[in-house]
Amino acid sequence: MALGAICQPSSALANADNMLPMPRQIDMGKRSIRLKRCSLAPTPLKAQWVEWLSESGVTVKPDDKFAITFDSVSSLPGNSPEAYSISVARDGIVVGARSQQGQYLALQTLKQLADADRRGLKIQECRIVDYPEFPYRGIMVDVGRTYMSLPLLKELIASLSQFKINVFHWHLTENQSWRLESRLYPQLNDSVNTTRNPGKYYTFDEARQLVEHAKRHNVILIPEIDVPGHSEAFRRTFGCDMQSVEGMPIIEALIDEACDIFRDVPYIHLGTDEVAFTNPDFVPKMVALARSKGKKVISWNPGWRYAPGEIDITQLWSYRGKAQPGIPAVDSRFHYLNHFDNFADIVALYRSSIYGRPRNDASGQVAGAEIALWNDRNIESDSSIIRQNATYQAALALAERAWTGGGTEYFDSLGTNLTPLRADDFNSFADFERRMLWHKENTLPSDLICYVKQSDVNWLITDAFPNGGDCSMSFPPETEGTAKSYVHNGTTYGTAPATGATIYLRHVWGTLIPTFYADPQPNHTAYAFTYIYSPKAQQAGALIEFQNYSRSEPDLPPPAGQWDGKGSKVWLNDEEILPPTWEGTHNIKDNEIFLTNENCAARPPMAINLKKGWNKVMLKLPVASFSTPETRLVKWMFTFVVTTPDGKSTPDGLIYSPDMSK
Repeated sequence: MALGAICQPSSALANADNMLPMPRQIDMGKRSIRLKRCSLAPTPLKAQWVEWLSESGVTVKPDDKFAITFDSVSSLPGNSPEAYSISVARDGIVVGARSQQGQYLALQTLKQLADADRRGLKIQECRIVDYPEFPYRGIMVDVGRTYMSLPLLKELIASLSQFKINVFHWHLTENQSWRLESRLYPQLNDSVNTTRNPGKYYTFDEARQLVEHAKRHNVILIPEIDVPGHSEAFRRTFGCDMQSVEGMPIIEALIDEACDIFRDVPYIHLGTDEVAFTNPDFVPKMVALARSKGKKVISWNPGWRYAPGEIDITQLWSYRGKAQPGIPAVDSRFHYLNHFDNFADIVALYRSSIYGRPRNDASGQVAGAEIALWNDRNIESDSSIIRQNATYQAALALAERAWTGGGTEYFDSLGTNLTPLRADDFNSFADFERRMLWHKENTLPSDLICYVKQSDVNWLITDAFPNGGDCSMSFPPETEGTAKSYVHNGTTYGTAPATGATIYLRHVWGTLIPTFYADPQPNHTAYAFTYIYSPKAQQAGALIEFQNYSRSEPDLPPPAGQWDGKGSKVWLNDEEILPPTWEGTHNIKDNEIFLTNENCAARPPMAINLKKGWNKVMLKLPVASFSTPETRLVKWMFTFVVTTPDGKSTPDGLIYSPDMSK
């Protein structure tokens, strides 16, 4: 037996079932290793291994018989440089990898697998072989619109790298601001040329710091200098368009400068979306310039139409985006977090295959996928941007899907519904949710994650009653209570089951995304109800909303004393739950007016009291038009889920059952 390790029987380690993404091949042994000291073979990542071991109470001794060793393996499946293997046995740990990337990912898997306490590390004997389905697994953060602090960005990169996210796409320039320092044209960063967060930009040193931080975490940083659109900051500064005779030399110098700042990164993103091209030479010249500086180039699609070989990657940003033959594509269609809610859209994202492909193929046509964190609407707190945009739960859903492949549909096929799903699809999501919540509690910044278990939140929802555009009309559920069906004006209205903390009756993207109603129509009122069993009388919280406010819309806040402008209501045990006091009281639509507590993720949960036994919940869900002067994109939806009073987790023992069956 090794001097540094004690071998003991174990039915299973707690963390073995919580790994995310789950390894492709895993064989768990019957014993676990108690590790107090070990030797460590030479490795380029020695500092990171020693840091982890030391933090876990393990002493690294050169002569210890329990050894962590590294093997350069060519026999791993596929040809990915990120492939790795792990063998944990009673006399040592052997990590096999083709590259430093694979070794880094093996370390992240071991961190998830191991338990640390005062007595050192406890790791179950195992054999793991793992490799990615898609090589590109990314997150984009738009700081051009809203500045986000360097520590927050570093935390995001470090946290997500644990789950094999390997690309950080940094959108640095926008209409609002040019966030990358320019020493050639310092006036570009001047507050007078910035319409949001004036004076906030990233210096040369900070940009290079973030590149090095990303490298340390096996993440490629991709800077984006958006050209020639989204460039009002440029126009304000120089008084000309990028595509003009006067503007071309300036933007060429700026791209040259950016390539120098980011000299240690392989890619640069040049945008080219949502703009009229007035100079046919502009985009080809910018691409040629970036390539002459040794950069591979990425652009949005739809955008400039490239010929095969003219660009290195296209990024598909709308449902109209199509992979072009001969150019690898990154799938970001329906991955825009600024329109996501915190619950239902995670279901759709997790179930979505990458560009409709559950498996990669040898053509290299699809490089992978990326979620995108835009924020057209001003939000005062950068951490609230992370929380309100469901950033971590979405990133983990994408991390597992892009690493392991699979996915039963695409986002626009079966949409956000947990009901009705086939049992294996439902169980797959429920298992992902369980693992994600474990990591929320144990490895992630939980205060930035507005998510609790939703796979057990069951509802009955009525057929929609026609209201003629009068959202104040009442219908039988308000007087008759909960029932399987209702008769109104001689017509029978049934009910159907739904599952989830958020249910869309009609999505923000309209009929592109299937929702609870197959053909949702305006001028209708629906009702949702359930019973919640509580094992004791207790104070609790509830996340409640009826319009998840997009972070890219200047929509007006709800009227005072109302949940929304539609007349939505919620009752608990026949007592109405009134909305919070809205911090926003303005009646002017302006993206520069702060989005405050309109979304439930941006405020404390509503305080509620549950009685012991069954508690009745009913929601009234009226809608008139799907677009109003106050709200451009009306979401016919609701969110209701019970939490602990602080909103961080779920009270023990709750059962959601519309028919009060346990």
